[in-house]
Amino acid sequence: MENLSDDEDINKTWEHNKDNINTTAQESLCLHELKQHKPWFDEEYLSFLDPGKQAKMHLVQDPNQSNSDNPNSVRYEGSRQSRTKRMNT
Repeated sequence: MENLSDDEDINKTWEHNKDNINTTAQESLCLHELKQHKPWFDEEYLSFLDPGKQAKMHLVQDPNQSNSDNPNSVRYEGSRQSRTKRMNT
């Protein structure tokens, strides 16, 4: 940069150097674009999963026969609802 003549624009030189640095960093660090989020993954989708998690937590805290059947049916229902949402989106 010390060898710049008065005719060269410092901003153009800076942009060129910045592009070179970014390109080199991406090549050497194997950086890639971030994945786009799934459009169907939102608060409603998470609400389908919460009852299953809570039913499983109740089973862990109190492992009796009435609690052991509940988590499977609750998780099945949540999976069915979430699958329907994904297919419709």
